[in-house]
Amino acid sequence: MSMRCTAKARRRMVVLTVVAGLSLGAVGCGGDGGDDKKPRSPASASRTSGSDPSTQEGQSQEPLAELKGSDGLLLQITSAQRDAGGFVTVNATLKNDGARSAVIPAALSGNETEIIRNGRSLGGATLVDPQGKKRYYVLRDTDGRPLTTTGFSTLKSGATLAVFMQFPAPPAGTAEVEFQLPTFASAGIKISG
Repeated sequence: MSMRCTAKARRRMVVLTVVAGLSLGAVGCGGDGGDDKKPRSPASASRTSGSDPSTQEGQSQEPLAELKGSDGLLLQITSAQRDAGGFVTVNATLKNDGARSAVIPAALSGNETEIIRNGRSLGGATLVDPQGKKRYYVLRDTDGRPLTTTGFSTLKSGATLAVFMQFPAPPAGTAEVEFQLPTFASAGIKISG
């Protein structure tokens, strides 16, 4: 009986050690690359609900693109920044231009079971490289959660929500891609950095 308890305890310790190692590895993969000209934490800065993305460091006043969706929803892409870690962070503002509260469509999460399991998100977004003929999907962490804004369901009339999405970076020579999000029109955007 005690050998069985000891074996279970060992397995739990191994699982804890592996989870801790993966967590540290995931944190280490996002290193800042030593470039002081870029924002240090674009993902965490854009997660704050209700903040004005135009005041964030490194963002322009004029949006790169405006995409119209259903029920008066409008997505204004404010930046698409290539980072040294090999990914592209797209920052945007989701706005309800409609006269009443809008329920955020579940289709924005995409149709992959792993992403849907983690709740409402922008996990259905993609970047398309027309020259390289490749589609880039939203990145995921080690638990399968999409690296994008999550946890929203409705947006009141006139309200805005700062959002972000992270994708694998297209080749360095690719500066223009097409941004696609289910239920929204698609738009060409330029990647900086």
